[in-house]
Amino acid sequence: MQRVNKLLSLVVLVLMGTELTQVLPANPEESWQVYSSAQDSEGRCVCTVVAPQQTMCSRDARTKQLRQLLEKVQNMTQSIQVLDQRTQRDLQYVVKMEDQLRGLETKFRQVEENHKQNIAKQYKAIKAKMAELRPLIPVLEEYKADARLVQQFKEEVQNLTSSLSLLQQEMGAYDYDDLHSRVVNLEERLRACMQKLACGKLTGISDAITIKISGSRFGSWMTDPLAPEGDTRVWYMDGYHNNRFVREYKSMVDFMMTDNFTSHRLPHPWSGTGQVVYNGSIYFNKFQSNMIIKFDFKTSTISKSQRLDNAGFSNTYHYAWGGHSDIDLMVDEGGLWAVYATNQNAGNIVISKLHPLTLHIIQTWTTNHPRRSAGESFMICGTLYVTNGYSGGTKVYYAYHTNSSTYEYIDIVLQNKYSHISMLDYNPRDRVLYAWNNGHQVLYNVTLFHVIRSEQL
Repeated sequence: MQRVNKLLSLVVLVLMGTELTQVLPANPEESWQVYSSAQDSEGRCVCTVVAPQQTMCSRDARTKQLRQLLEKVQNMTQSIQVLDQRTQRDLQYVVKMEDQLRGLETKFRQVEENHKQNIAKQYKAIKAKMAELRPLIPVLEEYKADARLVQQFKEEVQNLTSSLSLLQQEMGAYDYDDLHSRVVNLEERLRACMQKLACGKLTGISDAITIKISGSRFGSWMTDPLAPEGDTRVWYMDGYHNNRFVREYKSMVDFMMTDNFTSHRLPHPWSGTGQVVYNGSIYFNKFQSNMIIKFDFKTSTISKSQRLDNAGFSNTYHYAWGGHSDIDLMVDEGGLWAVYATNQNAGNIVISKLHPLTLHIIQTWTTNHPRRSAGESFMICGTLYVTNGYSGGTKVYYAYHTNSSTYEYIDIVLQNKYSHISMLDYNPRDRVLYAWNNGHQVLYNVTLFHVIRSEQL
C-alpha cells in the first residue's frame, strides 16, 4: 500500500506534540482543534496546520476526559476527510482509465482473433499500445485497495465517535480504558507523518489558554523540550530578580490542580525572565552580570558557566517592560539561543547560537531592531519573532531569519488577555508558546506553514 503511505504523510495532526493529553486547559471552556490541507494551487505537497479554540462543556473530570477523547476523534475525522477527498479524486480518474484499459484489452482480443481480416499495421499499433498500458492494471488495483483502506479508517472513526457519544449519555456503558486505547492507537497511526514535516513558518497564534493563576506580575514557567518520553514536569520561577528558588511540578496536571512541588535552590539569583530548561538543566542569566549559568537539576551543581562578552546587563538593554530582561535564553528545533544587545551594535538585537554543553557561541547575527523597543521575542525554526509591545494590543511584527540573515515585517495578532506579558517562549516539543501574563500562566497554540519536501514522498 505504498500509495496510502505516501498520502498518509500528508495528513498532519499537529497540536502540542506528543504531550497533548498532558497539557489540559484550566478553564473548561478552552480546548484545541486541528484542521489540515494537502495541496496548494500548483499541486505541490503542502500542509497547513491551524489550531483554533473550540468550546468544551464539562460537568466533572470524567466527562471532561470523554469530551477530550471525542474531540480527538473529530480531529482525526477531519484529517481522514482530507485523505479521502484526495484518494477519491485520484480513484475517479484511474477508474476511467481502467475502463479504457479493459476496453482496449477486449478490442485487442477481438483483433487478435480476427487478425487475418485486419490490416497488419493497425494490429501492431494496437498491440503496442496494449503492451504500454497493461502494467497500469496492477496500479489501478492498488488505487482501489487504497480507497478501501481509507473507507476502513472512516468506518473506524465513525464507530468510535458513536461509542463515545453514547458513553457521554449513559456514562458507564463501555469501558473507558478500552475506548482510550482505541483513540490513542488510531491517533498514533495518523500522527506518524508528523515526523516527516520540515520546519514551519509562523502564520498565526491562537487565543490565550489560561492554565493557572499564581505568582507575582512577573515570572517564567516552562517544560523541558528534550525530556524523556513520559516526563511532563513543569518548572516555575516567580519574579525577575532577587530569587533563586525553582519549583518543580511532577506534571502539567499537578501544576494546574495542586500546589505540590519540589523546590530547587540555585547557587545565584537569576536576572529577568529569560530562563530555559533544556535536557535536564536550567540555563539562566546570573543577576547583575552577563554570565550564563548551566545548572544540573540531577546533581544540584553548576555544570558550566560562561560570560556572554559585550552583552548588556542590569537594565542596560532590556525589553520594553524592563525587569532586568537584558539577556533572553530560548530553545527551538535547532537548539539553544541567546538574544541580547551590545554597544557595538548600537543597542540593537543580537542573536547568538550557543553550544548547550560549553555555552560557547557557535554563530552570531546582528539585527537592526532596537532591543528596548521589543516587547518580547521567541525563536521558531531558526527565526526570531519580535512583538511590538507587552501591554494592550499586541502583535508579532518583526521576524529575523538566521538561515538567510534577512528580516521582514509581519502582522500576527497575539492576544494579550491580561494586559502585561513578561515572558514568551516557544517549546519545540509541544509546539506552543508559554507565556507569563500578569500573574497568569498561559499557552498559545501556533499555526505553522509546513512544506513537505519532495524527497519525503
